[in-house]
Amino acid sequence: MNVRLIAANVIVKVLEGKSLTSALDDAWIKVTDLKDRAFIQALCYGAVRYYFRLDFILSRLVSKPVKDKQVKALLLLGLFQLKYMRVKQYAAVSETVAVMKKKQWAKSLLNAILRRYLREQDELETMADKHVAYAHPDWMIKAIKSNWGEDAKAILLANNELPPMVLRVNNQFCTANEYLSLLNDCGIAASAVPCLAQGILLAEPVLVTKLPKFTEGWVSVQDSAAQLAAKLLNAQKGARVLDVCAAPGGKTAHILEVQPNLSSLLAIDIDSKRLQRVEENLIRLNLKANVLVADAADTNSWWDGDQFDRILLDAPCSALGVIRRHPDIKLLRRAEDIAPLQQLQKEILQASWGLLKPGGTLLYATCSILKHENECQIESFLSNNSDAVEIVIDAEWGIKRPFGRQVLTGDQLMDGFYYACLQKSI
Repeated sequence: MNVRLIAANVIVKVLEGKSLTSALDDAWIKVTDLKDRAFIQALCYGAVRYYFRLDFILSRLVSKPVKDKQVKALLLLGLFQLKYMRVKQYAAVSETVAVMKKKQWAKSLLNAILRRYLREQDELETMADKHVAYAHPDWMIKAIKSNWGEDAKAILLANNELPPMVLRVNNQFCTANEYLSLLNDCGIAASAVPCLAQGILLAEPVLVTKLPKFTEGWVSVQDSAAQLAAKLLNAQKGARVLDVCAAPGGKTAHILEVQPNLSSLLAIDIDSKRLQRVEENLIRLNLKANVLVADAADTNSWWDGDQFDRILLDAPCSALGVIRRHPDIKLLRRAEDIAPLQQLQKEILQASWGLLKPGGTLLYATCSILKHENECQIESFLSNNSDAVEIVIDAEWGIKRPFGRQVLTGDQLMDGFYYACLQKSI
């Protein structure tokens, strides 16, 4: 099947509500060539990232909406190629048009619209700059501006940038400096991440198959902001640890890498399919933990009554801090999703608190930049739990907030993340 048609079918699935990651996973069944996969991925991520801008331009090129979803997806992909990719114009147009073998009527439409875009490109792009410069849904722009004022522009622009590729070195096998030497030997340019003992920033993203000793578990891919969790949790030797909402397991593994001598670590998640990834990651990294499908808010259904010394709660959230990695969030997340998420966070936080030993620490984390999911959530929790005390995070990353610490998307090349440390009184 033609790679552009495969990409168009992926876009259709996303427009119908499926995640981009899941839609691409389905597509890979038909695509084995790595170059084809890379091209399809670049097309799909780009078209989704700039969907609101591309759709605005498309609306100016047609007299009425394009009802056929596959044809619309191809038009969006064609516009993306012409504006953002190093594809020659004639190839972008002709190859996109040629895809429509089973819909001959669509060929003339595709050809006419894409060629008209080339003729009117400057005018159309100027209009897009005026009306949809940030390529985000309106509600999201308003929410980010409401939360961060003058910083909102930088956040919105950062959301449209390609994310850096950051590695986390597994201390069981080597240090970050030793792994940097391995990368250098392979001709892969990289540097240490200043605030992370095990973090390495690649100059350019590469396939994980090209990373030395990846399959043997020497290294994982994990954003710098996510790597902060293990140090903040500060699990000690012999500690009993709970990782709530653990999938896909990056933080679970990091906790074990930093402190291999725990009494136990239980990783729970309500999604059994995503929890399989936790188990796969642990196997590759030569780590052991107890993994359990469980509803974090319903502790009576799974908790054995033995309290934990440390709890990491990576709470379900809007994920507005990781849009640059998951641009489909712009399409899949709705304004009305936020309030139910806040309520779920509140319920899981309160339920998890009951599992913590007196003197123990709970680390609350989200990949959101919305204050109501973060600092406001912690403020409310502290006001309702007299045995909870905040441990102030003193760090060189992020912004100190009235409660907790916030990383804004793009700050020190990190994803948007929030952390708050809470200790239970003895």
